[in-house]
Amino acid sequence: MTEIAFYHLTRSPLEAALPKLLEKTLAAGKRAVVMAGSGERVEHLNAALWTYDPASWLPHGSVKDGHAGEHPVWLTDVEENPGGAQFLFLTDGAECRGVDGYERCFELFDGHDPDRVQAARARWKAYKDAGHDLTYWQQTETGGWSKKDT
Repeated sequence: MTEIAFYHLTRSPLEAALPKLLEKTLAAGKRAVVMAGSGERVEHLNAALWTYDPASWLPHGSVKDGHAGEHPVWLTDVEENPGGAQFLFLTDGAECRGVDGYERCFELFDGHDPDRVQAARARWKAYKDAGHDLTYWQQTETGGWSKKDT
């Protein structure tokens, strides 16, 4: 079963939290698919990953960049895994029926949006009912993450 981790964004926006998680993914020798809610959000995240830290470089791409299988981080708004990624990041409420094809799935949701919180609770229940291993992480005041008991 896929390990699914819910990341409750309460201190910083997705554009600040996602790059750090992707850096850790690449440092672990893994590839990632980031699934966003729309093509516009994909391109917004694409631009944000180029500029989030002037001293850092995070290799990634989207359909507009081409060469899908060559990017260690692939940004998309459809269910696809052209590079054989092991990790899936779901953002903007995006849903993937194929989470079983990944080692880990990261559900990142905006804790200030009641609709996103409610949707995350519904996905948690569905994943639990399907037998997945679940963890819940909440942002700390310093911008890190704290694993919470569920």
